[in-house]
Amino acid sequence: MRAWRVHHYGEPREVLRPDEVPVPEPGPGQVRLRVRAAAVNFPDALLCRGRYQVRPPLPFTPGVEMCGEVELLGEGVEAGAPLTPGSRVVSTAALPGGAFAEYAVVPAAGVLPAPEALDDAEAAAFHIGYQTGWFALHRRAAVRPGETLLVHAAAGGVGSAAVQLGKAAGAVVVGVAGGPRKADAVRALGADVVVDRHAEDFVAVVKEVTGGRGADVVFDPVGGDAYTGSTKCVAFEGRIVVVGFAGGTVPAPGLNHALVKNYSVLGLHWGLYAQRDPAAVRAAHAELTRLAAEGTIRPLVSERLPLAAAPDAVQRLADGATTGRLTLHP
Repeated sequence: MRAWRVHHYGEPREVLRPDEVPVPEPGPGQVRLRVRAAAVNFPDALLCRGRYQVRPPLPFTPGVEMCGEVELLGEGVEAGAPLTPGSRVVSTAALPGGAFAEYAVVPAAGVLPAPEALDDAEAAAFHIGYQTGWFALHRRAAVRPGETLLVHAAAGGVGSAAVQLGKAAGAVVVGVAGGPRKADAVRALGADVVVDRHAEDFVAVVKEVTGGRGADVVFDPVGGDAYTGSTKCVAFEGRIVVVGFAGGTVPAPGLNHALVKNYSVLGLHWGLYAQRDPAAVRAAHAELTRLAAEGTIRPLVSERLPLAAAPDAVQRLADGATTGRLTLHP
């Protein structure tokens, strides 16, 4: 089968190599999926660079999430929805065999039904982003109707999900994006206030629209200056949810500042919930599927590309040159 593999670390466009490899066989407790669409995520770029928290053995295939079709069940896996051959499902990958390939083997326990309301590309871009947004806003920050939610990188994969989920929760959403094109995309997602960080100071805007009170919840997948600015405009007893560091800088928070302003800094690594509380993940998936069926949420898929475009797609995402989600189709 065709697969993109990394044999040494570096920039995605330079290190992703097309290989012909055997079709993987599922082991006990595993399922083989025929990949229908793979979403491109920021962790894929970090994997290529050797900077992700997980380092699969070289060579490996990136691609951390997918929409696939159940093809073959491994030993000990009982057939039944959604684990029925031919069923359309979503799943995270089991590295080193990621989704940038024609087939992937994944643990049966993590396979979930693909929402019927979404096509293959949307379903591929649904799982990690919306689960991250859901756990950040509801489990960690406990966002409430009427609160102000500040979302950084609001035109990106997880940011666009957070905007939609914030609106679904009844929050007033302030979305921050870089440039007019991305700002327009955030506006189309339904954000109440949109800030182009290239032209405006988001701290000043948040203070203005909240009458000086600040944002009750901050969703931050960027880090660096985005985090630092958020501490200047977070409300009394506000919550900053740290989701990632796409900006490349891991901030060193001043805990004295959190003390004097009475705000909380909350970490979110969604993958740990998949390991420690799979029942909560399944419950969130059911609720997210319901919201998708209602049309309340829908992944912002900006480009649907052939699998051959993987190196360029991952590089563009790493460089911050994309809006919404890119998907690859074998």
